[in-house]
Amino acid sequence: MKFKSTLDKILETVLVIIMAVMVINVLWQVGSRFILQSPSSFTDELARYLLIWLSILGASYVTGKRMHLSIDLLSQKLNPENRKKHNTIIYSIVAIFAFLAMVVGGSNLVYIVSSLGQTSPALEIPLSAVYIVLPIGGIIIIYYSIINILHPVKEEDSSISESLQ
Repeated sequence: MKFKSTLDKILETVLVIIMAVMVINVLWQVGSRFILQSPSSFTDELARYLLIWLSILGASYVTGKRMHLSIDLLSQKLNPENRKKHNTIIYSIVAIFAFLAMVVGGSNLVYIVSSLGQTSPALEIPLSAVYIVLPIGGIIIIYYSIINILHPVKEEDSSISESLQ
């Protein structure tokens, strides 16, 4: 679990940095457009790419914190043993999806874009650098899903999280 704590801290730091850069970037975009009357050419593209990274890494982070969006009408009605089985099935499906769509599909996307040598128009960075977050995020989601299966929430923790909703 030490690795999980370290990964949580790394993700928290990276997400805060991405969000801070996004805020500064958008403020510059608005300022250059309305104050300087000369819109910046790269800010729109940078904001888009930062949002991709923020979304994928944020989804990975909330999977580890068990804070992902869910409809828990069924799980609330289950007894603790069936709730554990239910969560195992859900996290298994999440891990399978993350593997197939994000790791396999994302790796294929990165390979294709890299082999074609595609770069972004304004920033002129390789698009593979933008899309590499897909397999990275997928691997993190798989890791957290396995942790969530092996270490289910205790009943007292579950009642606390239900009261927060």
